[in-house]
Amino acid sequence: MTKHSDIIIIGGGAAGFFAAIRAAELDPAARIIILERGKEVLTKVKVSGGGRCNVTHACFDPRELTQYYPRGEKELIGPFHQFACGDMLDWLDKKGVDTKIEEDGRIFPTSDDSQTIIDCFIQSIQNLGIQLLTRQRVEHITPPLNSEDEWQIKTSSQLFFAKKVMVATGSNTKVWGLLSNLGHTIIQPVPSLFTFNIKDLRIRNLPGISMPNAKVKVLGSPLESDGPVLITHWGLSGPAILKLSAWGAIILNDLKYHFKIQVNWPNQDLEDIRTSILENKISSAKKQIQKHSLFGIPSRLWQSLCLASGISANLKWADLNKKQASTLTQQIGACEFEVKGKSTFKEEFVTAGGVDLKEINFKTFESKVHPKLFFAGEVLNIDAVTGGFNFQAAWTGGWIAGKKLAERSE
Repeated sequence: MTKHSDIIIIGGGAAGFFAAIRAAELDPAARIIILERGKEVLTKVKVSGGGRCNVTHACFDPRELTQYYPRGEKELIGPFHQFACGDMLDWLDKKGVDTKIEEDGRIFPTSDDSQTIIDCFIQSIQNLGIQLLTRQRVEHITPPLNSEDEWQIKTSSQLFFAKKVMVATGSNTKVWGLLSNLGHTIIQPVPSLFTFNIKDLRIRNLPGISMPNAKVKVLGSPLESDGPVLITHWGLSGPAILKLSAWGAIILNDLKYHFKIQVNWPNQDLEDIRTSILENKISSAKKQIQKHSLFGIPSRLWQSLCLASGISANLKWADLNKKQASTLTQQIGACEFEVKGKSTFKEEFVTAGGVDLKEINFKTFESKVHPKLFFAGEVLNIDAVTGGFNFQAAWTGGWIAGKKLAERSE
């Protein structure tokens, strides 16, 4: 069974849907088919942001926006001048989707329900006459033999022909293999956005405790990050850890996720920490140290750091000796942990790696290897920190590719 169309989009996720909608709006007569290997579409949209869908971020300067992308920073400057976060908000507003900006800059639908975004996209493709076919696992992609020929896409059940093809399959090893066979270079994929597995008595019984602005360094490397740090059942998480995992994705993979980190809990200069401790020997002399937390450190974490410094429950500030003061300073401002492994959550799963960016024309998101072949989303070697940035790259790529897909001048 064969089927002919003008445009085939492989992948029923964020980038694929957005490109299809853009192309159909510019060329309503275009025959467009979305092929999805699973039985459901927009699955990552569904689970992102804890089921609320963090659609984008309140970062409205294109150059500043690129700073959130460990891979793709340079390449996305031009595309973000064409379509960025503010443009996505305008697009959603025109579709009748209300959004809200939260304190940390993340943007969600006001409904706090990802189904709002999914319904918007599904309704849009239905209104535009875009055909959606699920359970269509792509097995072969055959390029045209000449300019008059068409692309051939073979799935497990059908053979499709199209003038133009877009690949928006996300992190898909099978598809990367097919693209490699077409002559594209695939940068070895490694995990990004993961938490650190740490077994340490100092934090073992403290899950749920967090510090709002800690600094974390990977010892023996240039990697460091700051921001909220959360203690979990398996170790450390939170934005600072996730940022570190994104920027250090390749380095940490090379280390096989076995390395040491240093945490400065209040993100203050070590000498300032030492001075505050010595000042408390005088100002709080009669108070018990474990009951007198400094630097906004939660009491249970403070008690744990005190115990690790050899400070007993009843010891008063006046009785703190030099060795204990020095050790407490280190525990607060240069607390070392050994990381053994990582934990990745399905809803936040992001991969560093994919199609080499040198092989993409970022004015159109078209392949430099094969004309009329386009890419967007995580199939490319582009990834970002958490906060709506990965979705924004998908929207931007889909928007720009969709425009070129709709052109009939060729």
